[in-house]
Amino acid sequence: MASSRKARLYGGMDAEERRAERRLKLIDAAIEVYGEVGYRGATVKAICEAAELTERYFYESFANSEALLIAAYNHVVGHLHEELAAAAAAGGDDPEARLRAALTLYFTRLKEHPKPARVFLLEISGISPAVDAVKLDALRVFSDILVPPARDPKGSDKGAAATLLSIGMVGAVISIALRWVSKHYPQPVEDVVAIAASFCRVALTEADRRRDLRLL
Repeated sequence: MASSRKARLYGGMDAEERRAERRLKLIDAAIEVYGEVGYRGATVKAICEAAELTERYFYESFANSEALLIAAYNHVVGHLHEELAAAAAAGGDDPEARLRAALTLYFTRLKEHPKPARVFLLEISGISPAVDAVKLDALRVFSDILVPPARDPKGSDKGAAATLLSIGMVGAVISIALRWVSKHYPQPVEDVVAIAASFCRVALTEADRRRDLRLL
């Protein structure tokens, strides 16, 4: 058993670990290439060259270019959502503090990492229904981080109206981010946060006014 296990190891990793490493290299390379030439301008060959892998390893992990785009998007937003959730939690129970902490982290990361920002905001749009569905799922997670879903005393969701307010609020934030990123960050982060927070505040105020639509 020991010799069999040893035979499967290469560089301290077994076959499954090496496949996972190659997959991550392709995802990282895709983010770099998309950030430079866009998804539609990227080729499997260019991504594999950036990853320093042959093309046969591409199809080991991904059925096609769209599958890699989805994986790259999920990789970017997964890390971002983790950071956003931690930032929002640091704001405690104060809705304004939660929003400002999360929005500050969000816009700061977009400016610090322009290539992943392009994947997150620009390259994911208008590709296919499958990609659109992944984007919508990510937006729902984002909205739940900014404004946790309202619950009634029995623990069930308050309903579709509150969800619409929350999604609309996130839509405003994303639109601001799209403009800001596409124009190469002309305003300071704190100014963009203030503008985005003002839109969010409108949604929160409306939710507070209409008790049946309360978001918090």
